[in-house]
Amino acid sequence: MAVESPQSIELEAQRAELGTVLQSPSFTRAPRLAHLLTYLCERLFAGDACRIKEYSIGVEVFQRGSSFDQDSDSIVRVEANRLRKRLTEYYAAEGASHRLQITIPVGQYVPVFKPVAPLQQEVAAEIVPPSAPGSSGIATWGGWIRGPRLRWIGAAVLLLAGLAFLGVRYSRHSVHKVKQQSAVAMSNQPADLFTDPQVGTPMGEEVRVLAGETRSLVDHAGRMWSADTWFTGGVAVKSTAQHIWRTQEQVFYRTSRQGQFRYDIPLKKGIYELRLHFAETVYGPESTGAGGEGSRIMTVYANGRQLLTRFDIVTDAGASLTADVKVFPEISPSVDGLLHLEFSGENGSQAALSAIEILPGLRGHMRPVRILARQTPYYSNDSHWWSPDVYFEGGQMAAYPTPVSGTDDPELFESERWGNFSYAIPVSPGKYAITLYFAARHGSGEQRSLPSGAHIFNVFCNGEVLLQHFDLLKEASQTDVIVRKASGLEPNAQGKLVLSFVPVEGYATVTGIEVLAL
Repeated sequence: MAVESPQSIELEAQRAELGTVLQSPSFTRAPRLAHLLTYLCERLFAGDACRIKEYSIGVEVFQRGSSFDQDSDSIVRVEANRLRKRLTEYYAAEGASHRLQITIPVGQYVPVFKPVAPLQQEVAAEIVPPSAPGSSGIATWGGWIRGPRLRWIGAAVLLLAGLAFLGVRYSRHSVHKVKQQSAVAMSNQPADLFTDPQVGTPMGEEVRVLAGETRSLVDHAGRMWSADTWFTGGVAVKSTAQHIWRTQEQVFYRTSRQGQFRYDIPLKKGIYELRLHFAETVYGPESTGAGGEGSRIMTVYANGRQLLTRFDIVTDAGASLTADVKVFPEISPSVDGLLHLEFSGENGSQAALSAIEILPGLRGHMRPVRILARQTPYYSNDSHWWSPDVYFEGGQMAAYPTPVSGTDDPELFESERWGNFSYAIPVSPGKYAITLYFAARHGSGEQRSLPSGAHIFNVFCNGEVLLQHFDLLKEASQTDVIVRKASGLEPNAQGKLVLSFVPVEGYATVTGIEVLAL
């Protein structure tokens, strides 16, 4: 008699869960999403998870053909985002009792079958009756606290415990702030690499608008950007530029609204962080237009307050065809519940805007910035959200299957940017702490895209030395993972922290960059 292996039993359970999901009303009414989910799961079942890529999905599921361009056609990201939402809704309702649930991690396409612990209904069902031998006075409440009421009590206890935990974290934050140095100095991190005094980013309403765009798009982080809306005046302009520097979102910067225009965006009361995205695609040496610096100068207002004065995109970005982001914390809607943004050109030129991003803000400083040298976002073990690679110029990206040592979160270090490269990270005025994450990868047989040999390099921030003749292999003699931190850093006149990684021998490299306001 054949004995089923654990793997075959697990596969059978996964197939059964997929079948149940596909037969539900939520998916029978959405054949397009059902087809996508079936394709993803069947690839996984067949052992072809490595072939589940954006390009293959576009060609094989949505029939886009071999000329499918992922940058200009976001069909896969849009539909994957819809599928994630549909699965979330399904398991919050009709599939809530399932012991196995299907998820599609944000920024990825390989499905995950996640075991879910059953509800503790049996524990809540009965309390020892008062007449039972050995019962205490508390048991006289048994008839009241059984069933749903016990679960409410349990939830209250968990909530209090969570508040106590946050209180401890807040206390640690206060101590950390007192101890921070104002002078710039690189230092070693403690053994707990991911202890962070700031407890995550604020939650709330988010608004993302692509200026001049006629359709909604999803970025590499899985976030939805709406088509152009809430505008008055100006014209939509589409550029033929083939490459925009310092971004993975090429198509986002190929469209813009230009002229004299305004946006009146409805917002709930609160504090927000405003991010305005620009790229000069008309003027510059590589475009059809003449000129560069001085060809387009504009002023920007928010609720009548001047945010940018005589703003020149080329000058601020350092070049044309370069993504440029300006950050404004502590923005609030006007008394009429709208955020009024006005863009006006000066000296006969036209204002231009690529995108608007409005995020829940923090009082007194901007939100944390966390970047990993990878194409998808990542939630680290401490529940921090890390953005896909952005703001970079130069270098190459590489990913590795072999986990590193010296960390309880090896997936955080599975990729890197290497070569001679820089990051221009937009920030608001203030002082910042920067943490750099490196991986040396001592594992034998590691197939690296980064050539073997010495990796000695310098790291500068706005021209100031952070690391000099940093020898990665020497520094990582005891562990694969190295973390260095600098504090007291201030942005340049363009509002950027420009981190330059310059090789001395071999190539420079970095895995992650974290920027926290002080």
